[in-house]
Amino acid sequence: MNTASTLPHLWLPYSQMHTAPFPVEAQATSGSTITLADGRTLIDGIASWWTACHGYNHPSIRRALITQAERMPHVMFGGMVHQPAITLAQRLAARLPGDLERVFFTDSGSVAMEVAAKMAIQYHLNKGHAGRHKLLSFRGGYHGDTLAMMAICDPEEGMHRLFGAALPQQILADLPTTLAHSAALEALLARQGHEIAALIVEPLVQGAGGMLFHTAETLRQLRRLCDSYGILLILDEVFTGFGRTGTFFACEQADITPDIIALSKALTAGTMPLAATVARKTVFEAFLSDNPLHALMHGPTFMANPLACAVANASLDLFDQEPRLEQVRAIHTQMTHELEPCRHLPGVRDVRTLGAIGVVELERLDDPEALKRAFLKEGVWIRPFRRIIYLTPAFTITSDELTHLTGAIKRVLKEHLG
Repeated sequence: MNTASTLPHLWLPYSQMHTAPFPVEAQATSGSTITLADGRTLIDGIASWWTACHGYNHPSIRRALITQAERMPHVMFGGMVHQPAITLAQRLAARLPGDLERVFFTDSGSVAMEVAAKMAIQYHLNKGHAGRHKLLSFRGGYHGDTLAMMAICDPEEGMHRLFGAALPQQILADLPTTLAHSAALEALLARQGHEIAALIVEPLVQGAGGMLFHTAETLRQLRRLCDSYGILLILDEVFTGFGRTGTFFACEQADITPDIIALSKALTAGTMPLAATVARKTVFEAFLSDNPLHALMHGPTFMANPLACAVANASLDLFDQEPRLEQVRAIHTQMTHELEPCRHLPGVRDVRTLGAIGVVELERLDDPEALKRAFLKEGVWIRPFRRIIYLTPAFTITSDELTHLTGAIKRVLKEHLG
């Protein structure tokens, strides 16, 4: 019996439910563990798609959620504001570099990126820059599953290939990580820079594209190119924001300020849906005029949900009160040491770490489901995709729990690749 039959009312993500195995059922969480309905306990190696940075069920997060639920769980953000959102916007602006100071709240990373693209295109329209309506993104990139974001993802990564004919044609390039790619990007901008509204990149790590790393110098080069050609720079920090790469925001490592930045995932520490698109002062000012058409016409129903904003404020409190970035450095050191032996296994192409991200890249991965089953037998929750096995644990994971995760990767790969 297939999953479509055994779960007759659910439609699961990224799954061919005619052939996919029945998913495990989670019943409870705590710290870095997930307890299943059958009683098994798994150490979570990926923090629920990179979100649960403080671990699950942190008491401070829970208290903030309960307190706000008792006071005001939701109110529309059209014509009203509320203190949790005002406070959160102020705190994000204070932490972000430069004059990134205007915060637009949404409820998912994909939508935050949609808003960023919309802001960039309308910025040029409001400024009278005729013809700047294209978006430039990079191979290996992933920015969400909505229609506009599918159009700027790498079409070769597979998830959105089916939609090619239905999507607007944007501009795709190679990241300028080599001299040849730098020259090609310069040539492209010389030809088409006048029609590009924004350049979009995931800083330091292209996440869903395969945990592909690039350097801070690459980001500095992109900032210089955007300045030269009058293009807005959008950083997609949905994955990399809030400490994952070793600094609070990845762009800090390049000492640059984007024109627009998108944040989500760990913003609420994996507790509530919330995202933010933050623009520089100069971008926001292009929307101020007597012309009502110059306003940003966007407003999700659950925009700036008070529960989510309260939880995000509690998460920022934990970053202020507890040594999260030091914990990330310790995780990086331990993963670097403990994953390195994988490099010598047959079929392993690369081993790399950055902050609290550990990656073992294989030459090929023909049966990811077999690896997932093997990891479950090891008592860990690790989800290989494409040709990588990766770890993005909670920053609060214990040393022993992390060793269990890295040990499981070594044991499973030795068995399946040997």
